Amino acid sequence: MARFSANLGFLWTDRSLPNAIRAAHAAGFDAVECHWPYATPPAAIRAALDETGLPMLGLNTRRGDTGAGENGLAALPGREDEARAAIDQAIAYARAIDCGAIHVMAGFTDKGRRAEETFRANLRYAADQAAACGKTILIEPLNNRDAPGYHLSDMDHAAEIIAAIGAPNLRAMFDCYHIQIMQGDLITRLAAHQSIIGHIQFAAVPDRGEPDAGEICYRQVLAAIDAMGWAAPVGAEYKPRANTDAGIGWLAAFRQDITT
Repeated sequence: MARFSANLGFLWTDRSLPNAIRAAHAAGFDAVECHWPYATPPAAIRAALDETGLPMLGLNTRRGDTGAGENGLAALPGREDEARAAIDQAIAYARAIDCGAIHVMAGFTDKGRRAEETFRANLRYAADQAAACGKTILIEPLNNRDAPGYHLSDMDHAAEIIAAIGAPNLRAMFDCYHIQIMQGDLITRLAAHQSIIGHIQFAAVPDRGEPDAGEICYRQVLAAIDAMGWAAPVGAEYKPRANTDAGIGWLAAFRQDITT
């Protein structure tokens, strides 16, 4: 039976992160995840998680200089010290709040050999550091419409990197929104890459809104994920069309479909 995680990078952003966790619990989510929680003291996050009983599934490494348009550091040649400091920070924060996974953001590159070598070297470092405390490292393909120039943009490339590094705690984030735009054929692609997937996310295509509209029939996709034996919560990483509470009806509707 499908379970759902609220991505608090997009949901209930009008509230503090601890209060967004509480809102996700009240709405009926099974877990939460976030983007960049670093401005919030970890003790406040841990208190909200303990209060609600929700697990925190994942968080991201810092993007770098967002004013300059950066979106990750791990594949940027010459920025290794900054990239590894961001990895260390993310792992330390994840340990403090008992978060299971860290998404290491690659950044915008020319997609050349040096960028790829840099990314792989930093991922080896991340996987080694995370293994020492039982954490998973995730890499995520982003579509080149929303994130043109992002170093990693398809699941085949992600699979190649994971195979080359060979770390058992390095896995891929399969975001149905990004993969539909770049490659499509979601159900077949999920099955093909099941062995390396560490987390699944979803949102409507093309507007990245609530998952009950758009070109993807998520009832069928979720049924296929369930048939794969996937037991972890699926991440709702969408941008509400109005506000989070106004569009949250999809959650009850999807649960009713699953249980009937």
